[in-house]
Amino acid sequence: MGVGVMVELSLADRPAIVTGASRGIGREIAARFAEAGGDVVVCSRTYEDVKAVATELTDTHDGRVVPVECDVTDRAAVQDLVDTTIEEFGDIRVLVNNAGGADESANLLHRCDEDTFESMLDLNLKSQFLLSKEVLPAMVAAGGGSIIHMGSVNGLFGIGLSGYSEAKSGLLALSRNIAAHYGQHGIRSNVISAATIETANRRAEMENTEERTGETSARERWLDQYPLGRFGTPREVADTTLFLASDLSSFVTGENLVLDGGLTTSLPTSFINEVYDADDQPTTN
Repeated sequence: MGVGVMVELSLADRPAIVTGASRGIGREIAARFAEAGGDVVVCSRTYEDVKAVATELTDTHDGRVVPVECDVTDRAAVQDLVDTTIEEFGDIRVLVNNAGGADESANLLHRCDEDTFESMLDLNLKSQFLLSKEVLPAMVAAGGGSIIHMGSVNGLFGIGLSGYSEAKSGLLALSRNIAAHYGQHGIRSNVISAATIETANRRAEMENTEERTGETSARERWLDQYPLGRFGTPREVADTTLFLASDLSSFVTGENLVLDGGLTTSLPTSFINEVYDADDQPTTN
C-alpha cells in the first residue's frame, strides 16, 4: 500500500462470520459490518433469535445478513456453518470469534468443578480453535483474511472466573500462532481484550449484585477502577472490530488490542487521587 493512499473503512466484498450474534456485542458487531456494506453470516445456538437479528439488519443496512444455527463447540456444526457461508457468499474473508461466556459461580478455583472448567475451555477456547481451523482454507483461497478473537482483560491479569480466564489467556497464544504461521498466506489474526462492556445483561448483573449485597454503591466502586470513569459500549467494541476486519489495519497482526478504558493501566482512581491529588485539574499559567 503506497503512502498517501486513502483506505475506506468498508467490508464490501469481504464476507464475514460473526458468532454469538443474537444479542449484545455480537449483534452490534454484525450491525456495524452490515452498515459498512459487508455480507454477514450471524450464528447462535437458537435459530429464532439470530433469524430476528438477520431480518432486522438486512432491512436497515446495505449488507446482506444470513442467520445460521450453530453450536460453536461442535465440530460438525462448525463445518456446516463455514459451508453455508461459502454457499451464500462465495468465500470468507473475516471471522469474528465472539461467542463465549463465563460461569459466575466459578469465580474462584476452589469453587470450580472439573465439568465447569472443561465447559469454559470448550466455549471460550476450543470453539475458536475449531472455527479458525475450519475457515483457513477458504480464507487462503480467497487471497487472505482477518480473524478476530474476542478476549478479555480476565486473560491478562488475576481477576477471577476460573476456566473463563484461563481460556481467554490461551486465546492470546492461539491468535499469535495463527498470525505467525499463516501471515505468509495473507491471514491476519488479532485479539480484542475488553473490560466491562455495558450490555443489557451486564447492567442486570450489576443491579443484581446491589440487590443481593444491599450495597447501592456497587456500580460506583466498580467504576472507580476505570480512569475514564465509565464502562465501554457494544458500539465501541464493534468499531474496534470493524477496524481490525478492514484494510485500515492491513499491517496489524498477532496483536492484543486492550479495550478497557484504562482499567489495566493503574490502581483505582480514588487511591490515585488520595496519594497524588490527581483530581487537581491542570490550568494554563
